Amino acid sequence: MQALRQDLEALSVDIDAEERRILWALSDRVAAHETALRGAIRAMTDLDVIFARAKLSTEMHARPAELTAERRIRLVEARHPLLDPETCVPLSLELSLPDAGIAVTGPNTGGKTVCLKTVGLLTLMAQSGLHIPCGEGTVIALTDAVLCDIGDSQSISQSLSTFSGHMTNIIRILRSCSRDSLVLLDELGSGTDPAEGSGLAAAILEELLRRGCFFMVTTHDPQIKQWAEQTEHVVTGRMAFDRDSLRPLYRLELGKSGESCAIEIARRLGMDEGLLSRAKQVVRHGIGAAPERLSRPMRIPATRLERLPRNTAGSFERFTVGDSVMLLPDRVTAIVFRPADDNGIVVIQLQGQKRTVRHDRLKLLVPASELYQPDYDFSIIFDTVANRKAAHTMARKFDPDAVIVHREGRTESENA
Repeated sequence: MQALRQDLEALSVDIDAEERRILWALSDRVAAHETALRGAIRAMTDLDVIFARAKLSTEMHARPAELTAERRIRLVEARHPLLDPETCVPLSLELSLPDAGIAVTGPNTGGKTVCLKTVGLLTLMAQSGLHIPCGEGTVIALTDAVLCDIGDSQSISQSLSTFSGHMTNIIRILRSCSRDSLVLLDELGSGTDPAEGSGLAAAILEELLRRGCFFMVTTHDPQIKQWAEQTEHVVTGRMAFDRDSLRPLYRLELGKSGESCAIEIARRLGMDEGLLSRAKQVVRHGIGAAPERLSRPMRIPATRLERLPRNTAGSFERFTVGDSVMLLPDRVTAIVFRPADDNGIVVIQLQGQKRTVRHDRLKLLVPASELYQPDYDFSIIFDTVANRKAAHTMARKFDPDAVIVHREGRTESENA
């Protein structure tokens, strides 16, 4: 056996040496053609990227956009790539010097945020060499960065409220923004006191104007709308809204300021007419206006809480010896050993041990009267075999060695 083991070890060494020799030989042959192989890998990578771009372009029905170093953005019939081309309302806009920014207003759910996302995403796609879903004549300005604050930046883990999350992003943007940046700000100045929010928004937009970068901002703030209308080099825009059908048209109209149409949008979504009437009253006469009497107030649903009557002293359920109960919140089944006393304390038997619990932690499952005969001997359940033998002996004769051990239930603090 020793000789066989030695032969096996020698063969293992030979096998390992042969594997290494083969690998070294192959590696040497590959190294001799390193330049050609690396060139082939680069060509395959380039071809893979080209075919992937072509496939994406076909799926999006996209086309090449003109890239320019001039300060000019012109979108013609542009679409966000994630929207259905059959139902999407295309976006058209133009921003060029001396104008530097667009302030977009309009109704909620009207497409303002989608407008920002479309401009930012198509700019990045075009600069990455991708075709974009747009019409002929689209021009994209080269930018050194696309900086945006869109959506709710609230973060519990980072202790950021909605407003502080927005401000953190905007401070980061102002530290990075240059003349050739594109800045996109959604609902600027929201999430705080309206007066202070308006002041911050105006200061931020004036700083972007001073730097000369392109920017787009969405807002519902009337003071920012007024600022945009009165400020040079800022173009106003609104998302169109059909007041007859109470539906947004998702079409950007430059040179006009729009209203939020919050009450009409709320009506379309199903808000109660009485509340809408009160909202209009507050808009017309202020919050101090006395509420009008509603002819048909909203129905108040019945509560979904089930309130049990409060137990007064001595009025609680005392249970009976042998009752099958559930111990809450553990939801385990136990048997009542001693009914509740005047303080509501019950002794139960759980898994062979006596425990003392409050009555309100027990739920009756099956009463003892349905489980046992009237003359049932509960010592069969509650006593140990040794106790029962001792009791049987003591009932017949005196036995100095017979001992019955009786233990009271443990309290809940002892159980814990």
